Amino acid sequence: MDNWNKLNLLTRKELRELQNNKLRFFLSRQIYPFSQYYRKLLDQHKIKPEYIKTVEDLRIIPFTKKEDFLPTKENPSRFVDFILHPDESLIKKYWPKHKLLGMLLLKAFKGNEYVRMRLQKEYRPIFLTATTGTTNQPVSFLYTDYDIENLRISGYRLLEVFAGKGDIRAVNIFPYAPHLAFWQTVFAGLAHNNFLLSTGGGKVMGTQGNIDAISKARPSIIIGVPSYMYHLIRTAKELGKDFSFVQKVVLGASAVPLGFKEKLASLLKSMGAKHVRVFGTYGFTEAKCAWGECPTPVKISSGYHTYPDKEIFEVIDPETGDVKNEGEDGELVYTNIDARGSCVLRYRTGDLVKGGITYQRCPYCKRTVPRISSEITRASNIKSLRLSKIKGALVNLNTFGQILEGEKVVEEWQVEIRKKDNDPYEVDELIIYVSLSRGAKEQEIKEKLRNKIHDSTEVTPNEVVVLPHKEMLERVEMEISHKVKRLVDKRPKA
Repeated sequence: MDNWNKLNLLTRKELRELQNNKLRFFLSRQIYPFSQYYRKLLDQHKIKPEYIKTVEDLRIIPFTKKEDFLPTKENPSRFVDFILHPDESLIKKYWPKHKLLGMLLLKAFKGNEYVRMRLQKEYRPIFLTATTGTTNQPVSFLYTDYDIENLRISGYRLLEVFAGKGDIRAVNIFPYAPHLAFWQTVFAGLAHNNFLLSTGGGKVMGTQGNIDAISKARPSIIIGVPSYMYHLIRTAKELGKDFSFVQKVVLGASAVPLGFKEKLASLLKSMGAKHVRVFGTYGFTEAKCAWGECPTPVKISSGYHTYPDKEIFEVIDPETGDVKNEGEDGELVYTNIDARGSCVLRYRTGDLVKGGITYQRCPYCKRTVPRISSEITRASNIKSLRLSKIKGALVNLNTFGQILEGEKVVEEWQVEIRKKDNDPYEVDELIIYVSLSRGAKEQEIKEKLRNKIHDSTEVTPNEVVVLPHKEMLERVEMEISHKVKRLVDKRPKA
């Protein structure tokens, strides 16, 4: 179904040539003719499609931001402007003569209705996923039948990268919702023609229901959100369950620190699983696909293996917008080169990547596709804190997660920012809530966490509060929320 085995061994020069060709075709035959948003944008900046001949030429196109999809009073459905929408007049105006001649021949031999149905199949939106509300308002991204096939292809490639061979049985515990993670997993199972049970996660079946389903299905692969995955496996261990059949755990929808992978693998080994591999994935709604790591020792990440025939990634300086070199830190920018439905050019993800992108052959699986470093931080999780009357500090809240997830005795955690005495004019306070495993020395771990956090962020928490495990589960909304509440900013909005 796919040319993946050939594609992932091409040289860097061959991959760039492929991207250049697909970019030129996509801009001139799809984006400029049929995207209302981008035709207007390119015309406004006097950029003709023929100006873009290579990936490097992309930098003359202005960036697209999350805010560009949000409704305004004048245009309450702005996200629709990003959908490719051909009609007869646009096709006649923009498509080359040989392609129009091909359509005329099809009409002559197959009839008008056949041609109309073919165009509908390629361009008619039939499915959507939506952002989870990072921008405070969820945004819908539409798929056509063409995009659904791409979702199958990326799902197939994901399992190939994970070295998913033979007769696979998998259980998908991502929350059931119109979100990319759930549906990418579903289509991965369908594309590989393997058994996949999708439970809908904790909100649908509850933790006990998920544990029972896993015990009956005995999957080799379990797939889900890191926080809920850990909670489920920990609960299964307390119930004395045997998970010796688990070989791989695939995690998505949030960052996966290496310390967390070690903790999860260790937990599964204590339940009988041998040689467990824990994989991270990276994806976002606007790309309509996800990328994965290949098998490595648990303390190493190979990076996310991308699909260079489907997209172009750039890494930019988040302040200046300048394109960075290979391996340099910056913000990830994404461009479609093979999509229908909702499409984006130079979309600023808001994700900051340490180590950027490498084009070197992967030392583990030997694939040559570009790989994104797994050290990715959401820019929205970098907060300005004023912890004294004198000055403020920029703090990366993801650092707290890396520390807390990697601590073996920390079962659950939450970081809260609030104002002292609930006074909007007072200084900020940073509170760390944790629940600990049995036998952990409370005062000792509190001091250890304070020191680790200070050493990594130069900020000392006002308090480290230890709570009973049940209370922490309720606090982070483990069983009821699609997204576990790890980082909570309770300061009044300006």
